[in-house]
Amino acid sequence: MKKSTLFVCAMLIATIAYGGDEKYYQKMGETLSEFSSCSTVEDYQNLANKFRVIANVEKEEWLPLYYEAHCYVLISFMGNLTAQEKDAYLDKASSLIESMTELAPNEAEVEVMKAFYYTGSLVVNPPQRSMSTAPMIHAAIAKALAIEPNNPRAIFLRISNEMGTASYFGEDIAIYCEQAAELLQNWDGYKLKSPIHPSWGKSEVEGIVSRCK
Repeated sequence: MKKSTLFVCAMLIATIAYGGDEKYYQKMGETLSEFSSCSTVEDYQNLANKFRVIANVEKEEWLPLYYEAHCYVLISFMGNLTAQEKDAYLDKASSLIESMTELAPNEAEVEVMKAFYYTGSLVVNPPQRSMSTAPMIHAAIAKALAIEPNNPRAIFLRISNEMGTASYFGEDIAIYCEQAAELLQNWDGYKLKSPIHPSWGKSEVEGIVSRCK
């Protein structure tokens, strides 16, 4: 109940702040709330379809494309799909990211999603893709941090990827555990541009910190 009340309050604030975009923010808020109940490929596909409907109406907005792409990248991490199926969903995400980049070429979160997409692609087949994909992940993260040095999702992806590389080569990951703990401590201090801007990643950082302990 408390979370629902806070969400409604946030959307009311957004409505007041953005006036003419009331219907857009309301629809986005309603659709975003469905992320919490997604657990299957079909769930994420249905949610992606809803963001597609919004994107088709709001052609100048990049956030519907962002969340549609996010759904497809998340699907690619699911273990019950073949590599070919995962790549097919990632191809959908790639097309959306291209469109999103045209709409918001200097937006840190766009680069974050790009890095997340490349990470998903690498995970499908690490031995074959690490040499070609790892540099693209690092470049996207670097660009995101150049635009917005305190972006928590960019920092999370940097830590996660560097920790994964260190673990693979049997190196000490203590420094990344410290960085994750610091990121988690400062996470709530990051100010979102609006209630519908990306806010994901905290639970993943909590997972890293928990595993480090």
